[in-house]
Amino acid sequence: MGTGIPKGLKRYYGRGDLHFITFSCYRRLPLLGSAKARNLIVRVLGEVRERYRFTIIGYVVMPDHVHLLMGEPTVGTPSAVLKAVKQSVSRQLRRTRRRKQPPGQLQLTFAKNELPRFWQRRFYDFNVWSAKKVREKLEYRHRNPITRRLVDHPKDWPWSSWSFYQGQGPRLIEMDHVP
Repeated sequence: MGTGIPKGLKRYYGRGDLHFITFSCYRRLPLLGSAKARNLIVRVLGEVRERYRFTIIGYVVMPDHVHLLMGEPTVGTPSAVLKAVKQSVSRQLRRTRRRKQPPGQLQLTFAKNELPRFWQRRFYDFNVWSAKKVREKLEYRHRNPITRRLVDHPKDWPWSSWSFYQGQGPRLIEMDHVP
């Protein structure tokens, strides 16, 4: 199964651009299908933001992938940020999923001898340099749960930056203002 990421993808860092990043679960499986898993990735994203010092302009966590609009980190690169997020989330969820699951629970374990990994190896990174593109990427991201028929309105999907921009509903993580 392909990753949807073009071969020869070039990453452009050091320009001060924002980065629209998409990273997916292994084989696009819904490994982030539980509220607990989605809450974890948002929490880890906040922790990694503090360590690498980067801005978060927008995000959405879907059951099988994540979209992130971020600034370049002061420490490291967007690739280092993604590596830290992906490793922390997969390690913590791997620990949780190794424990016995109640009967009837969806068994998407990725421990030894089951799924070889939690995340697809690569990620998609698009440099965003204009206000028009920022808006386009935010709107795309906030429509994603509706497009996937997870909710009828973005306000009903707390794992996105929609509430920050609309000033409504709970915020799982604070957004930074567009530089």
